[in-house]
Amino acid sequence: MMPFERTQAQIQHMIADQVVPGVSYAFVTGVNVQNFIQGNQQLQPTQVPLRENQLYDVASLTKVMGTLPVMMQLIEQEKVGIDDSITNYLPEWKHPQVTIRHLLTHTSNIEGYIPNRNQLTMNQLRTALLDLDVGSDLGHKMHYQDVNYIFLGWIAGVVCGLPIQPLIKHMVLEPLGLIDSTFHPDSNRTVPTTYDEQTGTNRVGQVHDPKAQILGSDCGSAGLFSSLRDVTRFAQWMLQLTPPGKVYTPAMFAAMYTDQTPMQDGSRSFGWRLETYQGHRYIWQGGYTGTLIMLVPDRRSALVFLSNRVHPQVNETFMEERNRMMASYLAELFD
Repeated sequence: MMPFERTQAQIQHMIADQVVPGVSYAFVTGVNVQNFIQGNQQLQPTQVPLRENQLYDVASLTKVMGTLPVMMQLIEQEKVGIDDSITNYLPEWKHPQVTIRHLLTHTSNIEGYIPNRNQLTMNQLRTALLDLDVGSDLGHKMHYQDVNYIFLGWIAGVVCGLPIQPLIKHMVLEPLGLIDSTFHPDSNRTVPTTYDEQTGTNRVGQVHDPKAQILGSDCGSAGLFSSLRDVTRFAQWMLQLTPPGKVYTPAMFAAMYTDQTPMQDGSRSFGWRLETYQGHRYIWQGGYTGTLIMLVPDRRSALVFLSNRVHPQVNETFMEERNRMMASYLAELFD
């Protein structure tokens, strides 16, 4: 019998229905890893099949694979306090009631509209983001927002004197041996994102997220490119199936699977979405481009899913299909 037969069938349907061009995915069960590569890396202007060890724009997986581990190390080293006001580090910010914990758990409720945001320069975007307001849900409700991890990246930069992306490289990717993961991918190895009909070309090797394009190495919310091999290694590390590197202490691993929100509503640990299935806790994070890491500690298991659902154009049915796949995986894992 195939492992996770129903989940695999679900993934094949997503490819057949062109919800995604193709998928590189893995089932981690203890030390056993099963990798699969199916479908195409691109459909336009020509069909090109996926190959092994290609790099994906992992979008918001950058938050949990990069910025979060950097921040947790700074907290562990007492260079940053979990309940510090962020104005201690970003004095231009006008709302001292917002803390590091709010940013880490997406409970800051930072809000406001930035006109022509994607046309701004790096300094203009920084100023505009630091000029945003805070809504009444601060500390009361989870609102998932990139700005939280952009701010955390800037805070790490203030503390360490380097932009967040080089910090991620030195403090996370290198110690964990994630040799494929990079902010400067080789476009020959990289799976394309959006296709431009006007020019007949694909965006390849350049980050898809507009804010990350503008902020460059100062962006902690997106920008990382990684391979199935590396994201799977990261998942195994998070499940403590591989040596811990020097990145997290046992207490920090435990913190990743417990409610860290100010209101204790069970919605978030640090960085990760926190949920339960039949009383078993699990955490997950998705990326806009069509990526996912799902970790189930009680079963020492993970699902890693890498796709480019933004190619040729963004597929709006993806989230629904992804949620169905996650539900199928959990059902098969606990059956």
